[in-house]
Amino acid sequence: MTNNYEAEYNNRALVPEHPQIFERWVREGAAYRDEAAKEGRAEIGLKYGPSPRQTIDIFKPSGGGKAPLVLFIHGGYWRSLEPSSFSQVARGMNAHGVAVAVSGYDLVPQVNIGQIIEQTQAACLHLWKKLGQRIMVSGHSAGGHLAACMMATDWKKLDASAPADLTTVGYAISGLYDLEVLTHLSGNAEFKLDAASAKRISPLFWPVGAGRVLDAVVGGDESSEFLRHSKAIADAWRAKGVETRYEAIPGKNHFSVCDPMNDANSAMTKRMVELAKRL
Repeated sequence: MTNNYEAEYNNRALVPEHPQIFERWVREGAAYRDEAAKEGRAEIGLKYGPSPRQTIDIFKPSGGGKAPLVLFIHGGYWRSLEPSSFSQVARGMNAHGVAVAVSGYDLVPQVNIGQIIEQTQAACLHLWKKLGQRIMVSGHSAGGHLAACMMATDWKKLDASAPADLTTVGYAISGLYDLEVLTHLSGNAEFKLDAASAKRISPLFWPVGAGRVLDAVVGGDESSEFLRHSKAIADAWRAKGVETRYEAIPGKNHFSVCDPMNDANSAMTKRMVELAKRL
């Protein structure tokens, strides 16, 4: 592959101000955790598996009562970042009466991407057993990939007590859905994928039940490859009977695309709330 192709997948190089964005995320996440904890609306660090990173934070809306549930899965190319940098994504949806869980997972190279999919499935099942609610899945970058995988998971095969329709609604942001591309990039030294193993973990090719709903969203300023991935899954899953929507958000790069979730009045927040209420 050309160096240009390598560059298309290097979002940190494409967004030179990413260190400042990450620092801001840490501050915003801490501020929202503190605010929600003081109001008795946060459950932080719920364990769903044995390793330290297998945790879920839950942020509830004010007022109590049963609320629609969204799971947000963080990005970081399956090899960096953590849930605490994304607590603030709950702010906008909480304001509209939607509960938001933010899950963690072990990172490459300690585990492989297939194991991260399995851990995220375990997080969904943990939420089901704890709350007895169906889940709208969302995520950013690697988390967008994982959200799509959750939508196409055969839950009955994993746990007979789980509903087949546990995760039928999704909002995936800036995800990668055909991971064969990773086999051509220098980062594959850590992923250790070949064509066959990459295809197995690519939700673009998974069977997915008709009647599901997926928004595939990407920043309008992202690389042509990231735009292509979101368009591809919207098209491919629509052909399988999924109600899909593709959107490139003007003026947003791979990292700033997440920020509208902090704002209760943003179009992104309002769309996610609308989807969550379809559960």
